[in-house]
Amino acid sequence: MSTILATPQTITRRWHLIDANDQIVGRLAVLIANILRGKHRPEYTPHIDSGEFVIVVNAEKVRFTGKKLEAKTYHWYTRYPGGLKTATARDWMATHPDRILRMAVQRMVPRNILGRQMMTKLKIYAGTTHPHQAQEPVKFELPATL
Repeated sequence: MSTILATPQTITRRWHLIDANDQIVGRLAVLIANILRGKHRPEYTPHIDSGEFVIVVNAEKVRFTGKKLEAKTYHWYTRYPGGLKTATARDWMATHPDRILRMAVQRMVPRNILGRQMMTKLKIYAGTTHPHQAQEPVKFELPATL
């Protein structure tokens, strides 16, 4: 009996389509991060990018639990003096709804070159349409407990 280790030559990448309509942000981000990392596959290898592509549609219809829509804040620094910016989740939902899900997933993948490579396989769209029909994405069935 031997352990199977994935190599870049043996990995076949599929495209998954996820509908984020009425899904909770954090729980959805966990599923997306696991698909991007490849943890759902039996040949998962931590040091190899064995994940698959993920297309998320209806990102503008995700929801938060509790009072997070008002209380959750996002901070970033512009690299200028006094350039600390802050926005609430409600502000980002109105202007850039895809950023909320992207930031949640980005914080769940490794913080190194491998994680940045995994994030390039994530495609998020606010509406219902996407330009990846040629890749023939398979609709990913979300668990009932989500």
